[in-house]
Amino acid sequence: MQNVSVAIVGAGLAGLYAAYVLEEKGIKDYVVLEARDVLGGRIASTIHAEGKSDVSGEGFDLGPAWFWPAFQTDMARLVDELGLETFEQFDTGDMLLERSSNQPPQRTTGYVNSPPSMRIAGGMYSLIDALYQRLDPARVVTGQTVRSLRISEPSIELLSEDAQGQTVSYSADHVLLAMPPRLVESQLTFSPALPDELARQWQATDTWMAPHAKYIAVFDRPFWRDQGLSGEARSAVGPMVEIHDASTPGGQAALFGFLGVPADVRSRVSEEELITACRTQFVRLFGSQAENPEAEFIKDWAKEIYTATDTDQRSSGDHPMPALSPSSGAWANRVTGIGSEWSREFTGYLAGAIDAVNRGLEYKKLKPSG
Repeated sequence: MQNVSVAIVGAGLAGLYAAYVLEEKGIKDYVVLEARDVLGGRIASTIHAEGKSDVSGEGFDLGPAWFWPAFQTDMARLVDELGLETFEQFDTGDMLLERSSNQPPQRTTGYVNSPPSMRIAGGMYSLIDALYQRLDPARVVTGQTVRSLRISEPSIELLSEDAQGQTVSYSADHVLLAMPPRLVESQLTFSPALPDELARQWQATDTWMAPHAKYIAVFDRPFWRDQGLSGEARSAVGPMVEIHDASTPGGQAALFGFLGVPADVRSRVSEEELITACRTQFVRLFGSQAENPEAEFIKDWAKEIYTATDTDQRSSGDHPMPALSPSSGAWANRVTGIGSEWSREFTGYLAGAIDAVNRGLEYKKLKPSG
């Protein structure tokens, strides 16, 4: 059994940022346990879409892409602290509306985001990479799925399992849950059991991104801008309902869209059929130049077993109400939720992970080891 002061379950933004904060507090005896083979959780890039862990270079965001530094100030401060460059989401020009399959797309004045939505140069995964570079890599363990938490006074025993079914035990004074609450409730066993009311609340908390799917098409140039279009579109025809320019400042041109087809319907259609339907929609909207993209990617988060549960297949995908950490009973002051769904202020946003970590660690009596 390995003994640590803090065990962090999940190596997405919340988990890695929590480790970063612990390091700043002088707490070095922590471990981050991640079930996937790659870091990032719901932050994912086309660069490691095939499961590659190398994140150098520039990629397009398969998960969240934006943040709003004007009011998500803690997130903005972290981005600055890590020395990351940002740029505004392109929204210059008209947008397109596709109201019916019987009507051609209509041009209308585009929306201008105020305050502007910002992106990170190199893709949002640059944030994950920058955090990881500031941690002790020996403390971040991938391919370890935590299966159970058991109170074994005076500590908590965590049992994790690798892909070969080999188990590893960890003993921690405190556990930080950097996972969606619904996933925690469905995949982790607690001994003693969580209070019924809390377990029901976690199960009822929708997981941000879980029911969504995203399509990205990469082109040699942003030809839609030549037409005075911003790349933004809304459609009642589909399969994509919301579309944006995903081009990078370095000159890589791309469009992306969120699919409006429900997750349970998507599960009955092949990925190739979905890609073809999305490409056809881009041609409908932006013309024949969209017919031959240099590359195409589709990410269906509902298929990710470490993001979505069966319940998420039927969820709305809206930003959820904040989940609660245990405040009474055996698990009070032993387990703290720090994923985005636990944020009071920015639930279901990237900034929510930062907020939940800061709030979760604010009152914890965590002291440097030694």
